[in-house]
Amino acid sequence: MRGLFSTLIVVLVALMIVTTEAGKNKKEKNKGGNGGGDCAEWRYGNCVANNGDCGPGVREGTCNENTKKLKCRVPCNWKKEFGADCKYKFGNWGECDAATSTKSRTGTLQKALFNVDCQPTISVSKPCTTKVKNKPKGKKNKGKGN
Repeated sequence: MRGLFSTLIVVLVALMIVTTEAGKNKKEKNKGGNGGGDCAEWRYGNCVANNGDCGPGVREGTCNENTKKLKCRVPCNWKKEFGADCKYKFGNWGECDAATSTKSRTGTLQKALFNVDCQPTISVSKPCTTKVKNKPKGKKNKGKGN
């Protein structure tokens, strides 16, 4: 019985050592990307969609002579005009312009991801809506106690 217990302990210690070493190798592999683990000034380009003008894509980063590619996503809505990497804070929508049947609002840059170049302010517009929003249907008060 004592021999079985000793063998079990040795196997468990060996398994722990093997998994620890495997984890170290994986971290070292991912650390550098395509080389350039010591590079501090990475510059990234815009996200380019794999198919069409929106959806999943790739952005390329460069630093000195090193390059690497990162997965990214181009939004498939009105935000694709200025990209997913420029984060803006928007004000309220303005009144409807009767001449163009659109309303607009302005956004101020809050954050630029991946050091991309973003416009400090942008203006977006959308068609005016003429339909009235319905009030949510709640439980009707059937005159209890009234």
